[in-house]
Amino acid sequence: MCSFGDGGNDLEMLREVGDGAAMKNAVPAVLEAVNHVTDTNDDEGVLNYIEKNIL
Repeated sequence: MCSFGDGGNDLEMLREVGDGAAMKNAVPAVLEAVNHVTDTNDDEGVLNYIEKNIL
């Protein structure tokens, strides 16, 4: 399972899942908490990550 986040409200979820991805424009605390960084949310970061790593 993988989770995605970019804000402080996502930290608990990202830590619980253990395999998290953040957009490049995420807050610094989120970027430090994840295993993967993808494109910004404006550049379809979640979609790009899924297409490259899950499908």
